[in-house]
Amino acid sequence: MKLMSPTDSMFLLGESREHPMHVAGLQLFEPPEGAGPDFIRDMYETIVKNDDFQPTFRKHPGRVLGGISNLAWAIDDDVDIDYHLRRSGLPRPGRVRDLLELVSRLHGTLLDRHRPLWEASLIEGLEDGRFAVYTKIHHSLLDGVSAQRLTIRSMTTDPTDTEMRVPWTLGPRERTKDAGGGRSTLQALTGTVGSIASLAPSTLSIARAALLEQQLTLPFRAPKTMFNVPIGGARRVAAQSWPLARIKAVKSAAGVTVNDVVLAMCAGALRAYLIERAALPDTPLVAMVPVSLRTKDEQDAGGNMVGTILCNLATDTNDPAKRLDAISTSMNDNKKVFAELPRTQALALSAVLMSGLAMGLLPGFVSSAPPPFNIVISNVPGAPEPLYWNGARLDGNYPFSIALDGQALNITMTNNGDNLDFGLVGCRRSVPHLQRLLMHLENSLAELEQAVGA
Repeated sequence: MKLMSPTDSMFLLGESREHPMHVAGLQLFEPPEGAGPDFIRDMYETIVKNDDFQPTFRKHPGRVLGGISNLAWAIDDDVDIDYHLRRSGLPRPGRVRDLLELVSRLHGTLLDRHRPLWEASLIEGLEDGRFAVYTKIHHSLLDGVSAQRLTIRSMTTDPTDTEMRVPWTLGPRERTKDAGGGRSTLQALTGTVGSIASLAPSTLSIARAALLEQQLTLPFRAPKTMFNVPIGGARRVAAQSWPLARIKAVKSAAGVTVNDVVLAMCAGALRAYLIERAALPDTPLVAMVPVSLRTKDEQDAGGNMVGTILCNLATDTNDPAKRLDAISTSMNDNKKVFAELPRTQALALSAVLMSGLAMGLLPGFVSSAPPPFNIVISNVPGAPEPLYWNGARLDGNYPFSIALDGQALNITMTNNGDNLDFGLVGCRRSVPHLQRLLMHLENSLAELEQAVGA
């Protein structure tokens, strides 16, 4: 048994049928030239032989202190690869929309807590000859940055390299000695509780200084929207890629960051979608934007180390250029405060800003309280160059995250070679016609290009 961190335990405690707490990725591949009809089958048979599972992929919740769950990890010595890796085929004609409908169903189902908390599907049958891999892993095991790093490390920039690497065999690049080594579970538990208690006064002090004195974007000041409602367990996903060159051209013309442009692109799309639904509030939407607090040496470590910033999306502004400027100003002001804090204090401040997500699990809270923010928008670092897997080219790498009560829509994106790949996840009931947001994202980017002369 190994004690969980408080953050990892939170993702398990907060999970329910309506709120699956896993992150996922969908990779689209173009088979190499000359690949025969048995290419996918041969890949599958090679993959299942990779049975050297790293500890992260052998963990599931255990029980300690007479049966208490969600405090410690149990480690499986015998992982059933035939359960965790599935081979699926799409119905004819095998359109991308058929693939996304399958992924929507897979993304809405819970992981089995009696087994290691991950699953992967090798999907064939696309009409254009491509194949896909959908992988989901519980957020208590890995955050989005760590999961993305493992995915990238399983691939190569060499199209002639046919070695089959899979994420579950890849450990951290640099291992560190277990800080709890030599202590019993009870001793480790006591130490964890003590460290949390010692953070409490610091957290309150930092929150007061940063939120009030520095005038950061405040939680619970966002308007109520159709996204900020209790949700069901079914999901719908949407995915699309945009050339990074277009986004960088807007960045250069406006003198802002790539992430500012991406946020403005999302803001314009959300504004158009809500206008279309006659549901745009008079005050601007607020996005929660996760930022990694990892050092370079920690990029491949497991667990969670993510800070958060609240950003004014200026959706009350009709002018795309003014909206971009307001978003850039909001991000700069918030990041300045975080940059002046030690990492422990930055994590404490992030916990205050994220507190609304935990409160959303309380019965009746979402229906009665103003939302802490309207949407989570994440930009996860990806690969700057084209990648290959067993000679197959990675065409698309779409991240899918978590929807929650009060947060019925999530937008996550990652760079993939010359593209930026967007993955959208929405509650199937609360966010109708989710795919229309893809059209609005394209229109929003075109409007930004025209507004700044890119």
